[in-house]
This record gives sequence, structure tokens and C-alpha cells, in this order.
Amino acid sequence: MFITFEGIEGSGKSTQIRLLMPVLQAKGYDCITTREPGATKIGEKIRAILLDSSHSSIFSITELLLYEADRAQHVREIIKPALQANKVVVSDRFSDATTVYQGYARGFDLKLIEQMHHMVVGSLKPDLTIILDLPVDLGLKRAWERINTQSTHVREDRFEKEDLAFHERIRQGYLALARLEPERFRVIDASKDPETVHKKIKEIVDAVLGA
Repeated sequence: MFITFEGIEGSGKSTQIRLLMPVLQAKGYDCITTREPGATKIGEKIRAILLDSSHSSIFSITELLLYEADRAQHVREIIKPALQANKVVVSDRFSDATTVYQGYARGFDLKLIEQMHHMVVGSLKPDLTIILDLPVDLGLKRAWERINTQSTHVREDRFEKEDLAFHERIRQGYLALARLEPERFRVIDASKDPETVHKKIKEIVDAVLGA
């Protein structure tokens, strides 16, 4: 089973994945968590380039290709081996993020991105994708609160510094994907408190795993 979490900045993906894992483990599932970008040693270096706001001069095409390069390594090194070992894989972002961020928000042709996904991941697609949806201003407020409390030497805030219109395109892009594939996507109101959101996610995951 391959489960992914998506959403705008500050939507709470990492928190909800952290809450979900012990639930899955208590039910006896062998599961791993992973993320994009940065799940592999090579990916960590790519992440440092992509998210550091000091790299503001990066071209959009460079950004797109770096995300696909990170994913190529991620799929082959982590995701596919785990799925072949019958593990539940829970990932903080996957290919839908590129469709939304670089397609809907940056303006790259969606068919081109789909072709790149096919080259990188083949037929691999999440069994369930949870979109944590909330207003852009609230998400960014949460994101900046998190960033300002981080003690890391690299501030991962390049996307947070984009304007509100960019983030709104991301939000609407995710909602558009959910309308296109309602059998895979579940949209959850992430403006509520973490425990309420977790309860809803747990219900959804239980139903999908039970099926």
C-alpha cells in the first residue's frame, strides 16, 4: 500500500504522518515514512538546493528537473523496494506535488509533466492520496511559525517567500486533481486542530486498508 500526503505549505503533513504511523504499527502493518525531496543521500543534496531561499535565482526548468531527479532516486532506492517487501509506504509528497507546483503554479505544460512522471516512475501511483486543504494565509502563517523556530543552518523557506497568488494556484491545483481522480484522493479540512484532522485521516486509512 502506497499512501501520500499533499497540501500547501503549513498544511500539517509531517504532523499527520507522525500521528498516523503508530496507528498503522499497532494494527500490525510493517510501514515506513519517506518524503520528497530529500529521502536519499543524493536527495538530501537536491533538497538543499531546492528549498534554500538563497537560491532564488534558480530557473523554473532547473527546479522541475531537480524534483524529477530526486524522485527517480527516491523511487528506485526506497519506494519500490519497500512495496516489493509488502510494506506500507507513507510519503510526505510525491509526483502530484510536481504537477501542482511546477504545472498549475509555475505554468509548465501538464502533458509534459505527465510524460516526465512516466519516464521517472513508470506506472507507479499512490493507492491513496490525502490532501490537507486550508486557506493559504493560514497555511503560510503556520509555515512561518515553524520556520522561525527551526535551528538548522539552512532555512527551507524558498517557496514560503512566493506571493499569495502562487500559493493559491497550488491550492486550487490540488483541488483540481482531486476532482479528476476522486477514487484516489481524499480532501480533508486541515484548518481544524491536529487531533480532529488525525481522527478523520485514521477513518479514511482504516477504510482503504480494510477494503
